[in-house]
Formats: sequence, structure tokens, C-alpha cells
Amino acid sequence: MELTIEWQYITKAKQEITWRSEAIPAAHAYTLVLDMENTGRTKNIVMTDEHDSTWTLKELKKYLKSLETEPTEVEVYFDGGFNREEKLAGLGIVVYYKQNGKNYRLRTNQLAEYLTSNNEAEYAALNLAVEQLEEMGVHHQKIKIYGDSQVVINEMNGEWGVTDSVLSTWADKIDAKLQKLGIRPEYQHIDRKLNGEADQLANQALLEVEIYADIDIRKSKKR
Repeated sequence: MELTIEWQYITKAKQEITWRSEAIPAAHAYTLVLDMENTGRTKNIVMTDEHDSTWTLKELKKYLKSLETEPTEVEVYFDGGFNREEKLAGLGIVVYYKQNGKNYRLRTNQLAEYLTSNNEAEYAALNLAVEQLEEMGVHHQKIKIYGDSQVVINEMNGEWGVTDSVLSTWADKIDAKLQKLGIRPEYQHIDRKLNGEADQLANQALLEVEIYADIDIRKSKKR
């Protein structure tokens, strides 16, 4: 999370000047505001995040403390497979994250019915990933999301318009959930061979093989 700081500075001559900072990391903002308060020459300090929500120093301290135990440095891989004959979809997601100074990898999948296309399966997989992030307690941070579907990635990052009404419903649902969680996604399209883990999970779901594994990994995934 990044914050902008707006404050009034009082000169020795008792003149008041209003200043506004650029967006800076939350931890930097916290130490800066502490220092500003100690000068005795600032007042009406307001910290605002990317969603125009304001933060008090106490709230920010609590948030930064929570980061010591909550998931951070989150990276998501998603993939959806679709069986046209049986109208079934397999959804696979992989989440890499750091918690308590350790690196983790979560792998899970799901069999989905009543979907109509491979593109919808891809959207459903991304939605499953966002739901998983909520369960993990991920909030108010930037995350990276990787997928091999050009349709989903380009539509979600705004490069392409969403013209299909079904896919538009999925996109709106995902955007609303991310906004509620205060998550700022960075979408990146990757080659299918780099999305092998999520693809395998989606295929296993189509075979009705359920997977859920959340493990500590000693080293971050190499890319």
C-alpha cells in the first residue's frame, strides 16, 4: 500500500503552508509522519491511500504490525480448462507468498459446472484465486497475477474492452472483490509453458482429482 500525505507546515514567523507528498510506501509514510509530528511545526496531517481512504497514525501502525504475520509479496498463477462435450471446467491456481519471513506455495483446484466456454473457465479460475486471497487474509497491497489467457489478462488490465456479457459479469465481480480487499493487481500475460503448475491443476480437476496443498518452500520460485 502507498499513501499520500497532506499537511500544514508552520514557519518560525507563524506562516502556514500546505504541502502534499507523492505516493510513498506505507512504512515510509509512518516514519515520516512520526518525524513531522516531533518537529512541532506541522498540523492537520492527513494520510490517504489509493482508494481515497484516510488513515490515522494509530491505524497505520496496526496495519504495518499485521504485515509481520499476514501474507505479503503475493504472486498468483491461474488457468482454466474446458471440456466442451461434458460442459465441465477445471480451475487451477497457484499462489506464492511470504509470511513470517518464510516463503510459501499454495496449490489448489476446483471442478466447475454450468460454464459455457474456455474463456469463461479462465475467468472462473481467476475468480477462484481472488476468493482464495480473501481466505488467506491478503489485503491492501499490490499483487502480481500471471495467466496464459490473452483474453482475460488484456481485458482485466484494460487493454481490451469486455464485449461478452457473460465475461463482463465475471470481470465486474473480480474487480469488485479486489477493490473491497484493497488489492491492486498487476496483470501479466505469460507463455503456457510458464503456467504449467496451474494448467496441471486445472487438468486434474477435470479428472475429479482434488488438490489443496499449502507448503513452506525454502527458496522463492525461479523465473
